Order: sequence, then structure tokens, then C-alpha cells
Amino acid sequence: MSTVLISGAGIAGPTLAYWLAGHGFRVTVVERGGRLRSSGNPVDVRGPAVPVAERMGLMPRLRRAATGTTGVGFVDAAGRRVGRMDMRAVQRPDEVEVPRGDLASILYEASRDRAEFLFDDSITALAQDEHGADVTFERAAPRRFDLVIGADGLHSVTRRLAFGRETGTPQSGLVRHMGLYVATTPLPEGAAGAGRDILMHNTPGKAVAVNPRPGGAFFLYRSPEEPGFDHRDTDQHKWMLIDAFAGVAWRAPELLGHVRAADDLYFDSVSQVRLPRWWKGRVALLGDAASCVSLFGDGSTLAMAGAFTLAEALAVHSGDPAAAFRAYEAAHRRLVEPKQRGVAQASALLVPATRGGILARNLATRLWPAVAAATRLKHALAW
Repeated sequence: MSTVLISGAGIAGPTLAYWLAGHGFRVTVVERGGRLRSSGNPVDVRGPAVPVAERMGLMPRLRRAATGTTGVGFVDAAGRRVGRMDMRAVQRPDEVEVPRGDLASILYEASRDRAEFLFDDSITALAQDEHGADVTFERAAPRRFDLVIGADGLHSVTRRLAFGRETGTPQSGLVRHMGLYVATTPLPEGAAGAGRDILMHNTPGKAVAVNPRPGGAFFLYRSPEEPGFDHRDTDQHKWMLIDAFAGVAWRAPELLGHVRAADDLYFDSVSQVRLPRWWKGRVALLGDAASCVSLFGDGSTLAMAGAFTLAEALAVHSGDPAAAFRAYEAAHRRLVEPKQRGVAQASALLVPATRGGILARNLATRLWPAVAAATRLKHALAW
């Protein structure tokens, strides 16, 4: 029985663990966090992820956890509506939006009895040969595995150990800052307000929003890459966010007060990962670790679809990891690459850079039903 170590217990990792275990692999999942992350934006289970969730028997639970969000309402500084996008018009009946933490929990609960999970630990060293990989952990004793899969996100330790340290510059070919930073934090019960629309206020290059379902604040702003940015330094994140949104009206001052007191704040650069190849020897990458599509690219959907594709490839090409990894990459790149090309359009919609851009976006939402119909047709043809 082949042994597989998966680094990361977010969306891709538990999905892969479920399917690999079903194919007879012995699976271990290591997760740096002491628990599953509860924060982050709501995410979609759509397109190619829907049949994966259906075959796992998870769609009833996902529908019960669905946010029920109906649209995005754009407001001015006084809170008056100046535009709206109907999100139901671009969502197929079988697709759902769920809080990211709920999706991660549901996937973990589906896979936890099929795999070994090591929380509050991380890979610190990898040494592979033609037959397997020796892995050193931060806490657990060293072990040997036949395969190692990095599903540990944008800041993947597995990618750094197997492919070299990223520099974050376009020339590196690894991690590319897309000129934006994003933050989310949960709000106390009742603080988000009622309704089923996300409410968003824009100033040039900035967006602040409140999501009543599940109840959280969202910040997005344009900025060059911050020198010395540390994705684990919450104090740094708070002062960056407070500095960026100083002077912004609507509910921004109130929401920044929640940021100051938050012990659950997600903050990161909006970045893409572009690699010439997603595997090396006995190590392969999955999800954001391989091909982060940025904030706007259906990352959770692609993570689930990619995990299923990788598991099927490893089962079909049992004993030949190179053939399996090649098949997985060839199939999954066809889904990822179109998404990576759509960042500029999506960012222009959510966070216009100028006052004129904000006005044009708000006026354009009056045409949203026609645009939505075209988008729905495009999704039907694409999947």
C-alpha cells in the first residue's frame, strides 16, 4: 500500500485525502494550524467541483450551510444604494456559496476517518530519491513516504522545499503580487446588519464591505508589494489595514474598530502562483500551492476539482508517479489557466482605481441582467 503525505488541511488537502484513501492509499495530512481556519471569504462550490461534492455525498450539507447571499449592493458614503449586481443570475441551481470555514470543516469531517491528521505541525525538510521521500517535521518524528503532495496554499512550504525559495517577483516565475491586499474578519452577532445582499462602499483603489451572511467585514485595496510583508504577522496586518483605510467613510471607522480588537483576522496579498511544472520527482503541488488564481478565480472550486483529478491519475497510473503527475497537470491546467487571465477584469469591477471607474461600474450594473445571461451561457459551455 502506497503512503502519501499531504501538507495542508484546507480545501484541496482533505478532498485529496478522501479520494486517495478510497483508492487504497494510506494517507497522512499535516496542518500547521492547531485547528481549521474559520475566517476568509465565502467561497463557491461550482462547475467541476459540484460532481466531486455530489460523489462525496456532501451537497445536502453544503446546501444547508449556504450563505443565501442574493447580490452585491454598492453604496455611497451615506449608505445610499448606487448600484447592484444580482449574484443569483450567474449561479446555476446546483451551485452553492458557503463560508470558507464551513466548507473546510465539511471536507475534513468527510475525510478524517479515512486518513491520519497531524495538526499543529509542519514539514521542515524534504529529501527525496527515486523511491520516496524522507520528511522531517517540526514536531513529529521523521518519516518516509512514497509521495508528498503540497496543498499548503499560496505560501507553500512544500513548494519552497521542493522547488526553491520564491522571491515574489515576476521574474521568479513563482509568486506574483497582483497589486492588491485583502482582509476579512468575522463580526459580532448583529453587527453586520440584516438582509441578504453584501453591501460595498468604494473609494478610488479601495473597497470595504459587510456581508450579513455569515456576518463579516471585507477589505480590498490597491497597493504595490509591501517591503517586509509577513503573512503571519497579525499586528503588521492590522496597522497596514488601518493605515490604508484611514479617512474612508461609510462604516469603515466602525469596522476598523473591529479589526483592532480581532483575534481572527485574515490578511494577505492578492497573488498568483505560476510554475512551469507542478511536480518534481516524488513531490507534487495542488491547489493554491501549484497555481493560485488569486482572489477572483474560483480557487476552492479548482482545489476540489484538482484534488479529484490528481487522485484519479494516481490510481490509474499506480506505481508510476511521473505518469500520474503528468496526466493530472495536463488535465487541470486547462481549467486553471483561463481563470488566471481574468484578474484585471474582476479587480476593475470590485475595486475601481478612479472615481470615474467607480461611476462607470455603478452605471454598468444597470445592464447586469444581460451580462448575467451571457455569463451563465459561458459557464454552461465551459463545464
